[in-house]
Amino acid sequence: MSAPIVIHRPSPSGGRRVTIRDQIAGLARDDRDVEEFIRRAGLPDAERLLDDPGWVEWRGGRAHHYEAA
Repeated sequence: MSAPIVIHRPSPSGGRRVTIRDQIAGLARDDRDVEEFIRRAGLPDAERLLDDPGWVEWRGGRAHHYEAA
């Protein structure tokens, strides 16, 4: 089973698309954006989840990097 939160590869213009439980949450430009999407989805401890592979899968690039591809 894959993680419920997926942070996709950086886009050519910068930022990363974030999906939560297969629903698009938005385009994140930094970790704070991702944390806000997680909070809005009703999940607890957003800050702690970013480095938990059981919750978050970082695809196509290094974790915590949002610069243009």
